[in-house]
Amino acid sequence: MPATFDGLRVTVAGLGVSGVSTARALARLGSRVTVVDGGDSERQRARAAELREQGIDVWLGDGERLPGDTDLVVTSPGWRPDSPLFTAAAAIGVEVVGDVEIAWRLRGDAGPPWLAVTGTNGKTTTVRMLAAILQAAGLRTAAVGNIGTPLVDAVLADPPYDVLAVELSSYQLHWAPSVRPHSGAVLNLAPDHLDWHGSMDAYAADKGRVYAGNRVACVYNVADPATEDLVAKADVVEGCRAIGFTLGPPGLSQLGVVDGVLADRAFIADRRERAQELATVADVNPPAPHNIANALAAAALARAYGVEPVAVRDGLRAFTPDPHRIEHVADVAGVAYVDDSKATNTHAAEASLAAYASTVWIAGGLAKGATFDDLVRGAAGRLRGVVLIGADRGLIAQALARHAPDVPVVDLGRTDTGAMAAAVREATRLARPGDTVLMAPACASMDMFTSYNERGDAFAAAVHALADGQGATEQ
Repeated sequence: MPATFDGLRVTVAGLGVSGVSTARALARLGSRVTVVDGGDSERQRARAAELREQGIDVWLGDGERLPGDTDLVVTSPGWRPDSPLFTAAAAIGVEVVGDVEIAWRLRGDAGPPWLAVTGTNGKTTTVRMLAAILQAAGLRTAAVGNIGTPLVDAVLADPPYDVLAVELSSYQLHWAPSVRPHSGAVLNLAPDHLDWHGSMDAYAADKGRVYAGNRVACVYNVADPATEDLVAKADVVEGCRAIGFTLGPPGLSQLGVVDGVLADRAFIADRRERAQELATVADVNPPAPHNIANALAAAALARAYGVEPVAVRDGLRAFTPDPHRIEHVADVAGVAYVDDSKATNTHAAEASLAAYASTVWIAGGLAKGATFDDLVRGAAGRLRGVVLIGADRGLIAQALARHAPDVPVVDLGRTDTGAMAAAVREATRLARPGDTVLMAPACASMDMFTSYNERGDAFAAAVHALADGQGATEQ
């Protein structure tokens, strides 16, 4: 049965989308809700006014003080575990959980099953692929969690969903001790958000919570042994299986690729003798290696839920990628221009660079403590040239000098938004027909732009301006 919140005094930390959703839902269920947020912007004041009209108290400009009668604290993703508000709660024995945990408690035993995805990179694409496959199977579903509809709203939807495709960040999993997905997947693990988690071990452990209580399948990446290690450590329901995905031919209890076909040797009765065709590589958009891996992970979760092979194929064919994820912008004079602004860390940029044989790479931004030696060493043979922008471009320049000294490098020495147009011009000068100009920065965007979306839009605008001047094939 769903948890009872009537009369509970709840403090919600954060006035973002998930915080507002949680506050409203709990107030409707009879909780006495106070929302606290350290900000006091015009948008936050507008949201606060709407909540106050619904009987919800809001404290703006004060994200540290705990209301004295609090029974439960619900945090939004991103609030650090060492925040003063949580320290104050711990001192008096008040539980702190996240909005995902609240959604799970509201879901109850009869709520829609969760097929959950986490990982350092590829989560959103995989979850959207999964939702497309489930929809192709005729199921009422949605991509929710760290994207799309807040989970609290999804579990309370009327009519109810049949099953949910759930993206979970490491932040959300940290604050979700009771969540028990039907099946879960960890796509990959690479250093990220270590300032928040404190160590790589802690980061990995939070990611591994996606496997807790899995009933049918724990999906892992054969190429990333750390994900399989998390499966081995997971406390799952008896009979739950470890299911790998690989870009090579699948072994027993794996999904993989054989002669351009996505093949299943996990969810068929005679898997020791044969594999079931699910789709082709050409059905994956775009068919870059890491995106094929995303498709295999999505297919594995869908098959764990009992979806037929034809729905996997139809769902992948119907899937449209979100913007700024290895998005083909245009072909100009025989050169392809690709926007992967979402590649905000080295792991994502490595996967993007591996998708193209000869690349002029636009990189740079905020490094977030990352190092670039491994990335550059692995990509050196594919680089026609490099154009550097952003605050921490010098770190990439140093790695290039060590591991790709013969590759031409243009350091623009700029962090203004107009630098992107200059970067595209310089990349065009370096490129040859057949090359790809790839904007995969391996860094965060906030030194120059408000988001990776704005950075990607700036790249696309510069490419379109180039195309308008030279004639192009645009997509």
